[in-house]
Amino acid sequence: MSKAIVSSLLILAAFALLSLVFGASYLETTLPGGLPIGNALAAIVLCAAAGSAVGLSARRTALRRLSVISLVGAVAWLPLSIALAGNLNLNFHGDNGVIWLTLSAVIAAIVLCALIWALVSILLRLLRKNA
Repeated sequence: MSKAIVSSLLILAAFALLSLVFGASYLETTLPGGLPIGNALAAIVLCAAAGSAVGLSARRTALRRLSVISLVGAVAWLPLSIALAGNLNLNFHGDNGVIWLTLSAVIAAIVLCALIWALVSILLRLLRKNA
């Protein structure tokens, strides 16, 4: 994957994450079909970060396998969340909320680990090259 694509994905992930962290006023606005923008941005954070990890990782490595797994989990997060909630607003009832929170935490941790590993790998590669 090109550097421009990876950079764009990282910028997109940062924008979406900052919008969520700072509670942007548009988060509760609904997209056509009824999905709140905030839920879409949460999925974008996961997918863009995982996609960046895939783009930064070398083929046929453990990092690439983890990155692909994180991307699959990130892509599945929103449909699984909607299925668990039974609605697009992700309002949960009963034990489904605990299941969703656990699922979300696991997927986010895998994505974060893959991205950090990919960034450290790139940094080490650059340091070795310049040494």
